[in-house]
Amino acid sequence: MTSAAGTGRRRQDVVYRAGVYGRHPRVPTVYRALAREAKRRLDARAYGYVAGGAGDEATQRADRTAFDHWSVVPRVLRDVSRRDTSVELFGRRLPAPVLLGPVGALELVHPEGDLAVARAAAAVGVPMVFSNQASVPMETTAAAMGDSPRWMQLYWSTSDELVESLLGRAEATGCDAVVVTLDTTMLGWRPRDLDLGHLPFALGKGIAQYTSDPVFRRLVEERAAAAGAQSAPPPAPPQRNPQPRPNAAAVRALLGMSRAWSRATGMPMREALRSPLPRAAVEVFLGIYSRPSITWADLAWLRERTRLPIVLKGVLHPDDARRAVEEGVDGVVVSTHGGRQVDRSIAALDALPDVVDAVADRVPVLFDSGVRSGADVLVAVALGARAVLLGRPYAWGLGVAGEDGVRQVVEDVLGEFDLTLGLTGHTAVDQLSREVLRRRP
Repeated sequence: MTSAAGTGRRRQDVVYRAGVYGRHPRVPTVYRALAREAKRRLDARAYGYVAGGAGDEATQRADRTAFDHWSVVPRVLRDVSRRDTSVELFGRRLPAPVLLGPVGALELVHPEGDLAVARAAAAVGVPMVFSNQASVPMETTAAAMGDSPRWMQLYWSTSDELVESLLGRAEATGCDAVVVTLDTTMLGWRPRDLDLGHLPFALGKGIAQYTSDPVFRRLVEERAAAAGAQSAPPPAPPQRNPQPRPNAAAVRALLGMSRAWSRATGMPMREALRSPLPRAAVEVFLGIYSRPSITWADLAWLRERTRLPIVLKGVLHPDDARRAVEEGVDGVVVSTHGGRQVDRSIAALDALPDVVDAVADRVPVLFDSGVRSGADVLVAVALGARAVLLGRPYAWGLGVAGEDGVRQVVEDVLGEFDLTLGLTGHTAVDQLSREVLRRRP
């Protein structure tokens, strides 16, 4: 967007005018304080799920350290009174090079989950990438967004029929692109979750895209029917580690599964508690949600089944980026999955320049992992990213203040990006290049 004031000065004006009356921003405006406040408000499982990374979290640290290797060199005595922060992606003009990336199981941090994020994204005008592991069906979040842009993330299930159904729903809900996540064909080793014995999907959380899908529901009904039709098995031999007796935690888990199924299907809660379907839904999900066997050869199958632009997320090697373009994909996202999948991985920002060079402007290159501020956005764009996907910052905003918290975090990032653009002597995103940066020794 272009204006004499700009998003940054407008955001400052709102904050400082409110300050005259003793009112402060609802969430901290710097990431470290925001994360601390979210930790204070959330329970250990919710905080651990969002904050955690793979292994010793070396990749997560590297994603942040990589930004410290670059410095912006401001230029002066340039007219920057009017700035245009907009970019174009897949035929749509966006107000800034920022999207809200997919974050799963957001009901852990706020009861409204993805719905609150969708409303905030629509209010600001930035695209939201619907998570495949959402807590709210895509049809509900799309309805809340009106005509605002939205994309859809896809985890490639072992059920091709389910993949087709999800693609069709993404088209029907007006998504501009489908983002195929490649780096989570298996769940990474995540000690924070492991130490708590916590996988939200095993409790029926974060599977609303599935329980709202007709193909998935049929698979659940088939599994439950098959289990019910089996004759009683012979007595099992004594086990060294027998299953524990039901306790309060197990009862809470059953309640959670039943509540999720009831919300998704309209089944009365009392009936859901007696039904085998809620537990069958969790078991079917855990069995089919990802497909480690996918290869480059499968992309042609996907291309035939959707008219949407296909963006591959999780690309870090330049050879993979070249191959992606050769296979006809429409974009790539340089990403370490926020450091959640492979420990000791190359940092996403360190991988970005080589991927950009390999793609050579043939398709847009997007970026995520480690982005915490508007200044970070500027560095990533200067290194060649067409846009960035924001993740943990808005999740913390959701945990601290719901929809208002998400909106403030996004407005703060956009405001800082606008001001940094102008204060470094630039008036448009396409003026940013590696020439405006210096690599620190």
